[in-house]
Amino acid sequence: MKELVEVIAKALVDSPEEVSVTEKEKNNSLIIELKVASSDMGKVIGKQGKIANAIRSVVKAFATKEDKKVIVEILQ
Repeated sequence: MKELVEVIAKALVDSPEEVSVTEKEKNNSLIIELKVASSDMGKVIGKQGKIANAIRSVVKAFATKEDKKVIVEILQ
């Protein structure tokens, strides 16, 4: 799951070397935290959050196969 978010984020940003993805387990859920350079935040979030929602949708679809609940957080 972590690798999936990392590949998507690196494809979107101008500074792929600054992309950082971490996973945390909490309350029977997997939390994926995505950090990018401040100049790339707009590219990852998109207009009205459309790209962020698309990333979350892809990850949730992948998580459904594994019967897990996944939350994607985009941090500054």
